[in-house]
Amino acid sequence: MRRQTLVALGVAIFLGLIAVLLANTFLSASEQRNNQQMQRVAVAAVPLAYGAQLSPDTIKFVDYPATAVPAGSFTNAAELIPAGARRVALRPIALNEPILADKVTGKGQGASIAALLSEGKRAASVRIDDVSGVAGFIRPDNSVDVLITRMLTNGSNSAQVTDVLLQNVRVLATDQQATKADEKPSVAKTATLEVDPIDAQKLALAQQAGSLSLVLRKPGSEQDLAATQTVNLNDLRYGYTRAPGWQPAAQPRTAARAPVRRAAAPVRRPAPRPSAPAPAARPQGTNVEVVRGTTGNNYTVGGYGS
Repeated sequence: MRRQTLVALGVAIFLGLIAVLLANTFLSASEQRNNQQMQRVAVAAVPLAYGAQLSPDTIKFVDYPATAVPAGSFTNAAELIPAGARRVALRPIALNEPILADKVTGKGQGASIAALLSEGKRAASVRIDDVSGVAGFIRPDNSVDVLITRMLTNGSNSAQVTDVLLQNVRVLATDQQATKADEKPSVAKTATLEVDPIDAQKLALAQQAGSLSLVLRKPGSEQDLAATQTVNLNDLRYGYTRAPGWQPAAQPRTAARAPVRRAAAPVRRPAPRPSAPAPAARPQGTNVEVVRGTTGNNYTVGGYGS
């Protein structure tokens, strides 16, 4: 009995030591988390749309680990909302999303297309309609390719052609809308594109030289065509088009076969029908009829010697 008591006491002491060790580990980790340096970061207290002005009622500060503070964030209200100046949102900001410098305007600036431009880019507008604007499905922040259709003249010959002018161009706005107000398609008359200075010159010249069309595409340079091709009226035919310089594949040459002479089949003719035998010549002479009682017989007399 005494031995069983000692065993139970030893097991209890062992389990107690394990419990103390686990509790100590948990408390040490909690203490380290509490002692970790935190940093206050400004976030949106309410959802902010494009052009919404920042105010003390629309922002709040939350604690972030100092090692995980997002780049471009604001850590105090005086920096984000300076006295006598205002900031507005350039892009939609969700609830509790950190407010970053590239999502709001500079001090005292209002919302404008210029504030949306990337470094070294320009904003250029082009005329579109329901067809060249993809039936109104082109919206701000979409990516498009720009096509130009024009008439090319070579001496006395002229032909209408279409070329790819620009690829992977970001749409800044359609008409005067720089945000996606809703998901419904809206036919616009103009589209403002973000391009570099040289491409802006190309767009200005292309609008005078021909008509432009926008082609909706997936964003990213990996979707670009490595080589583009001019399309003319000759390519508008049924079936697959052939690239310039296309040549039909050479067919293997086979040895010429000797002419085969075919013998004419014999013509079968029907066998001649046997002619009817000619009637025997009747002897010439005098015909005498001899009547005996009621029976009469004819006899020829004479003519055998002639």
